[in-house]
Amino acid sequence: MKINPDITPADLLPKIEKLWEISAAKIETLQKEYDHAKGSPVFTVNGKYTTRGWTEWTQGFEFGSEILQFDATGDEKFLKAGRENTVKFMAPHVSHFGVHDHGFNNVSTYGNLLRLMNEGRIPENEWERNFYELALKLSGAAQARRWTPIANGEGFIYSFNGPQSLFADTIRSLRALAVGFQLGHPLMEENDRAISLLERLVQHARTTADFTIYYGEGRDAFDIHGRTAHESLFNVNDGNFRAPNSQQGFSPFTTWTRGLAWCIAGYPEELEFLETLSDEAIAPVGGRAEIEGFMLKAAKATCDFYLAHTSLDGIPYWDTGAPNLHKLGDYTQSKADPHNDIEPVDSSAAAIAAQGLIRLGRYLIRKETTGNQQPTTSNQQPSTSNQQPTTSNQQPTTGNQYYQAGLTVLDTLFDEPYLSADPNHHGLILHSNYHLPRGWDNIPAGRKIACDESCMWGDYHAREVALLVQRLAKNEPYLKFFL
Repeated sequence: MKINPDITPADLLPKIEKLWEISAAKIETLQKEYDHAKGSPVFTVNGKYTTRGWTEWTQGFEFGSEILQFDATGDEKFLKAGRENTVKFMAPHVSHFGVHDHGFNNVSTYGNLLRLMNEGRIPENEWERNFYELALKLSGAAQARRWTPIANGEGFIYSFNGPQSLFADTIRSLRALAVGFQLGHPLMEENDRAISLLERLVQHARTTADFTIYYGEGRDAFDIHGRTAHESLFNVNDGNFRAPNSQQGFSPFTTWTRGLAWCIAGYPEELEFLETLSDEAIAPVGGRAEIEGFMLKAAKATCDFYLAHTSLDGIPYWDTGAPNLHKLGDYTQSKADPHNDIEPVDSSAAAIAAQGLIRLGRYLIRKETTGNQQPTTSNQQPSTSNQQPTTSNQQPTTGNQYYQAGLTVLDTLFDEPYLSADPNHHGLILHSNYHLPRGWDNIPAGRKIACDESCMWGDYHAREVALLVQRLAKNEPYLKFFL
């Protein structure tokens, strides 16, 4: 990837303002045209959002987008819709014991609404606050209870595939446990045994770092620095790790880029969260140095891999080992082509990863320049430099490079051919995909690969990172999921 070392959040404001204008129309069209009796909207087919009954993991992104639209623009009708839809539709997600998606569904809705109240963006109301807080407490506990112990005495939150299955995706769902912990809520088990949500957060993050992410340390024949397995399989009888696997990627030994992106986004925001906790709070679950150490190692490794294996403009193909990717030649030295006839790109992975790159960059800049004395909520901007743009054969070593990389990705993503201004298309960000191995993704007439479609998580995360950068550009409060 070629990083633009000079681009700033302010430079992206014209594109972000256009994004919100287009986003408003997209949300209103979806409100009018989508039939929720069919289930949650997941991805588009020929430009229209449709559902896919795997798990109901995208509804929070739909209504969370309404809340983000209000946050960015101040348009009260989107706040009204977000509030009403959260009350009407989201309660089953709070008590859903069958999924690993609580941080996606509930922090995107109840969490965003509570954040707005904490920021003074919506009026203080005791009972409304209590409602949001109770939902988030229960969501964090429900997520934490989905637990598989492993041989080293720790464990992980298992995916909907069953107790043997650890998904890379879940690292970003840990935000549900973080908020629940900050609200003072434990998971209560038999005999009134209280289990710390922070302890389960840390253990899951550590297990993911140990078994899902590779570091080039000789673990196996495919141990490449930053490579990420979508799924890690454990023997539930003895708790031992058995094998890497992939559900939505090409193989267990290649890297599905959206799974990679979830780790890129998840670890930096958990590092930001940990900065708000005292040493006394962290000591019982491993101590600050150990926890921040493994999280930072995982975050940097996955970010390095993304930048080394994505296209020149920051948009990745769907899997770095996709079977026909070699036919494109050295795709890292050219811009991504979503209309090629060989392998699809995944713009949703770019939207997710860009936020992680920005957050990791800012985190490291604080470490490098202030000895971590700068609070997480600061909007101090990294200084630009005259360094040469980083390419795929140069691994970033500074926070500024990660930060600039995230902005560079957005400079591509928030423009054609990815940002969709077509009023007849429900989607905001084009050229994402869902599950290529199962053949779920639409291949438009006249094309050979999946393209021209959107997904709910890609649209939501484009809005979320647009709001983050908008706030940075305007020196507004730093966007964070935690309290």
